[in-house]
Amino acid sequence: MRAVVIEEYGVVPVVRDVPKPVAADGAVVLRVEATGLCRSDWHGWMGHDADIVLPHVPGHELAGTIAAVGAGVTGWQVGDRVTTPFICACGTCEQCLEGNQQVCPNQLQPGFNYWGSFAEYVAVPYASVNLVRLPDDMDFATAAGLGCRFATSFRAVHQVGKVRAGERVAVFGCGGVGLSAVMIASALGASVVAIDTNPDALKLAREYGAVHTVEASDQVAAEIQDLGGAHVTIDALGSSDIVQQALTSLRPRGRHVQIGLLPSGVQLDVGRLIGQELSWLGSHGMPAHAYPEMLALVASGNLHPAELITRTITLAETPAALAALSAGTPPGITVITPGVA
Repeated sequence: MRAVVIEEYGVVPVVRDVPKPVAADGAVVLRVEATGLCRSDWHGWMGHDADIVLPHVPGHELAGTIAAVGAGVTGWQVGDRVTTPFICACGTCEQCLEGNQQVCPNQLQPGFNYWGSFAEYVAVPYASVNLVRLPDDMDFATAAGLGCRFATSFRAVHQVGKVRAGERVAVFGCGGVGLSAVMIASALGASVVAIDTNPDALKLAREYGAVHTVEASDQVAAEIQDLGGAHVTIDALGSSDIVQQALTSLRPRGRHVQIGLLPSGVQLDVGRLIGQELSWLGSHGMPAHAYPEMLALVASGNLHPAELITRTITLAETPAALAALSAGTPPGITVITPGVA
């Protein structure tokens, strides 16, 4: 099969032939119909993830058709249209049995722990726990966008941040995760403030429901406090500077939700956390069993994840697009279609 292969960190990958995966016991192999280009893939390409072993195929947001079913997998067959969380949980540990597959200590992540979906085929381990059947009327590109950024934002906004109607939510960073958070928080009835350096990203944020848009600067926190402060802040990019601005933007007893990765770490103003009784909340993906609520809101027309897709590219165009993330995250979601020349 054809795949995007990272042979050296920080060096533009190549597209070449590699062995097709096999369906191990408990696993399935998918023909990849669509896969998202995410900033997490860039972090992996730059060498920020210790689990990656070179050479490596990235890609973790995916949707496809089951091409092979391994021994022990029940309820699924060749030809089924599916997606999967980027966290493939084991299904048997204490956390999984409590329903917290997103923090499974035995998790495997495509594109990080093993070869991912920037390829014509990809394996999904622990398939019985991690596959999500797609609605008949949902296209693969939309489904691929759900797998990481939209599903991650849905859980972060709704289940972790517990955003309520009438609250003010400040979303820092309007890439795929941030714009998803804007759309979801707006659908929940929140008043959303979107912050980014890119005017095009802010334009999209307004289209997806942001009431206020603010160009990123060192005055952001003051501007948000002038609006009355935020009940909830979300770092959808991953930046120590953003974290400080987000915490300063909160009202007393506000909640900060951290989605963006912080490979260089962060120093917090713990005095402010204590004195203002602020909450710092981490959010990491969403388990397969939680997808039905999100899919129901999409089916009802309350959420429109397809609108977040701003670009579709081929496998051949992917290496350059991955490298271009070094200059910043483009607005919206980029989807790769491996089967299209």
